Amino acid sequence: MQSLMISGDRSGSGKTSITLAVAALLSRKMKVQTFKVGMDYIDPSYLSGVTGRPCRNLDTFVMNGDELGQVFSHGAADADLALVEGVRGLFEGAESLTDTGSSAAVAKALGLPVILVVSARSITRSAAAMVKGFQSFDPGVNIRGVILNNVSGEQHIRKATEAIEHHCHIPVIGAVPRLPEMELTMRHLGLVPFLEGVTAPGFSEKITTLADRIAGHIDLDALFSLSACSPRVPESRDPVFRRPEVIDVKIGVALDEAFNFYYADLFDLLHTCGAEYIPFSPVRDRLPEADGYIIGGGYPEFFLAGLEANERMRDAVRERAASGVPFYTECGGLMYLTDRIVVRAGWQERERDESFSMCGIFSGETVMPARRVVSYVEGECHGNNPLGSGHFRGHEFHYSDVLLSPDTKYSYILSRGRGISGNQDGAVSGNTLGSYTHLHPVASRNLFSGFIGTCRRYSRA
Repeated sequence: MQSLMISGDRSGSGKTSITLAVAALLSRKMKVQTFKVGMDYIDPSYLSGVTGRPCRNLDTFVMNGDELGQVFSHGAADADLALVEGVRGLFEGAESLTDTGSSAAVAKALGLPVILVVSARSITRSAAAMVKGFQSFDPGVNIRGVILNNVSGEQHIRKATEAIEHHCHIPVIGAVPRLPEMELTMRHLGLVPFLEGVTAPGFSEKITTLADRIAGHIDLDALFSLSACSPRVPESRDPVFRRPEVIDVKIGVALDEAFNFYYADLFDLLHTCGAEYIPFSPVRDRLPEADGYIIGGGYPEFFLAGLEANERMRDAVRERAASGVPFYTECGGLMYLTDRIVVRAGWQERERDESFSMCGIFSGETVMPARRVVSYVEGECHGNNPLGSGHFRGHEFHYSDVLLSPDTKYSYILSRGRGISGNQDGAVSGNTLGSYTHLHPVASRNLFSGFIGTCRRYSRA
């Protein structure tokens, strides 16, 4: 199997659209397994959509080296090419003086050659200086080629290409002009999720057009020739993905246009822990019978009328939680479990404040919009909750404030991140936990295993 990373010189370089197009084009003739650096949900949804294989996340802040290798080898099994999309600029990570959490750290850990996407708008020879700087900043990162983006004509391409190939001694394998198709639909937390967008008229055609337009500006054969044979990942002493002895637990997972922020490894880990999952829609469905429930993040704020109108779902969630059925919820799921979501006047073109009733498991309300929060999280999970206890690292990104009753109990004490209240996150009510923190299921598998164990005990009580 071959492997390759496409990274950018900065956020907005065009790497997401280019990686998406490359993945779509190469998937027409080979098995392409995609990965995304960082704790993102939305870019992976697009990469999964165009390849037909679930995109996996790789993050050296959240995962240790063994976990990183296992996710990579598990996801890429039987693929012809492992294609990794970087995050932000190549060297952006969790800290200023280390590369932890960066695309560069993942590339070094997995021995991935890097194709650097450079936004060349208004520069030619300076593009060579930028690439040279990236090469010398960390020689341990194997930058093998360049794709220029935002070029404006043949002379622009020629001058920038000659400068890079002369001074940096690596090939320029593509030069993409500014294309309207590259402007994918955005929201306050990034792109519109693929699961939601694919139902919109013309969405699939737009992705196909994007791939076809970019195909004429990138030498795909040259790109594939710069990939490397993936190194063999040593067998782990603590394997994550194992065959379960028995499947004896049913977990309902909220999965629709409102709630779809899940890491692909979650579903494999549920299987490993002896659980099957039952997808359901809080917007449209009845709550299925299950031994426990997971409601992940997403964009519930765009589907408030439908969530409020499905009273039998909200009543069932409230009744099942009150009876002790375990619930684990993150971000959008946490918002759904408050008394109400209040949208302020001026947001989404609203003329006045509007309030929408939610499930009411946590006493308090969610207010939107609020200060945008994007941050790594680290903390300790204490007992008296359905997950158990242990150290964790994760991520939070939201555009809301959850304002809970002062007597709310919390299980997470954060040493990094904002959480719900001060340094507290992981609100608890009975066997229900709701947090702003997003946990990666592999890195926090002890907590997810604890949750499945709680569900199993409840089912047998």
